[in-house]
Amino acid sequence: MIRRILAICGKGRPGWAVLLGIFVGVFGLLTLKSGGEVLFVDGPGREAAGNYVPFVLWFNFLAGFAYIVAAIGLMRWRPWVAPLSLTILALTILVFAAFGVWIVMGEAYELRTIGAMALRSLVWLGVAFAVRGRFPKSLDTTSIA
Repeated sequence: MIRRILAICGKGRPGWAVLLGIFVGVFGLLTLKSGGEVLFVDGPGREAAGNYVPFVLWFNFLAGFAYIVAAIGLMRWRPWVAPLSLTILALTILVFAAFGVWIVMGEAYELRTIGAMALRSLVWLGVAFAVRGRFPKSLDTTSIA
């Protein structure tokens, strides 16, 4: 099955990027599903969320769309996936830091949110590191020179 997926995605793309793209795409879809259930459906999903932090929830939900765009960029091996991955990482860390301030201020939160944000940060650190410098300098938009 993996060979078939790699063949569909075409030549000139590293196999690991296609597999990483699939992982990131599924991660994005799950992010949209879980965030959407809490934000838009008054039911068991919202109740199970407990003391969710609204700005973290909204960020993660909206970031799910960026995850899917990044997945497409990985699978199609586009140079813009490098700066997009770095941007997702930077914004995730920024929201994680703001969440830390929220905790220090004594606001209500769920402990699992810390784990979820740490996981998101590590995933995007890995993706950003994996694609950094992989494109020819003429196409790599992450370099300043």
